[in-house]
Amino acid sequence: MVVNRESLIPDRASGIGALAVVCVLGAGTVSGSAPQDPGARAKEAYARAQTFETEGNHPAALALLWEAAGLAPADPDIQDRLGEALERIGALDAAIEAYRAALAGRPDVPKASNHLILALVKAGKGPEAVARAQTLVAAAPTDPERVFTLGLAQSEQDFTAAIDTFRRVLQLAPRHALARYNLALVLKRADRQAEAIDELQRAIAIEPRAEAQYTLGVIYWQQGDLDRAVTALGAAIAAEPQYADAHVTLGAVLKGKRDWDGAVASLRKATALRPDLPAARYTLAQVLELKGDARGARAERAEADRLRERGEREQEAGVWTAVGTQKLDAGDAAGAVDCFRRATAIVETYAPAHYQMGRALLRLGRRDASDAAFSRARQLNPSLVPPGG
Repeated sequence: MVVNRESLIPDRASGIGALAVVCVLGAGTVSGSAPQDPGARAKEAYARAQTFETEGNHPAALALLWEAAGLAPADPDIQDRLGEALERIGALDAAIEAYRAALAGRPDVPKASNHLILALVKAGKGPEAVARAQTLVAAAPTDPERVFTLGLAQSEQDFTAAIDTFRRVLQLAPRHALARYNLALVLKRADRQAEAIDELQRAIAIEPRAEAQYTLGVIYWQQGDLDRAVTALGAAIAAEPQYADAHVTLGAVLKGKRDWDGAVASLRKATALRPDLPAARYTLAQVLELKGDARGARAERAEADRLRERGEREQEAGVWTAVGTQKLDAGDAAGAVDCFRRATAIVETYAPAHYQMGRALLRLGRRDASDAAFSRARQLNPSLVPPGG
């Protein structure tokens, strides 16, 4: 299991995610070349998707995972990876169906089961998540990882139960740093800050993870202990220099200490690491205003507004693309085209929508329009090679 910064289960996705009610599980893609073995094509697409993910090219990876899932709908590894990619764009219901497909292909895979449980929690389906986790624990009650997953499922539903469950994990595995860290998160949410600090310090003694140092710094900041907050956040950055959120929070703490130059330096580092992060620019605008740089503040605030709006539009475009791909692989190519057009109307530069539109138009026999869609997708993202290309 991998810690996702302050929480393994972030806040529930926006209502946009509810549009994607089912996942891409259907028939294979259409290619203009001679027929090839679908299994081999699926493996090739999956391998390329993994390469693109490693390079950070997530739109290209998602398009290829969609293609691979259509070619090999029963492959659990492909479906699990597709679920992760869909979760990344906020298409939670589609991700859940991908994880279900992964488990249908191989019910004994812990990774897909954990992914499904956590996605259910994010999507507001906590009771099913807890029930699934409880079933896993019942089959192996002394397995700390299964008990840990139950604690994660409970952490958004019942603080008391989650605290008890994480403490049970620590009885089974006293050096389970993630259990101790997540216990601290639940204690923090339950407004038991002193206990949360104690657990974070114990977790750091076991394994000095940047996330634990960061959360400790956030608690100190919320308590008004700015010096300790700076120390903890500095430790988080020392452990992981590319930790953009830690730079943002350190900038906010230094703002509270009226250290304008230090705050600006931290916030500019955050924007360099994550140019798409609106929060850093909003805080930077505030600091620049306090420094008397009204012009710079206006520029940062305007850029923050632009980034926030773009992020919202891209999420919506991604969800419409997920819905359209489901329609395409269910045989409704015309309905899919309508979804992809909605996506490109929201964000014309969203390459996966153009790529999937090319697939749909090809299936409808509209070769010229299909070629144009594939060409636009590749223009936007050179990694998006047409099927069979």
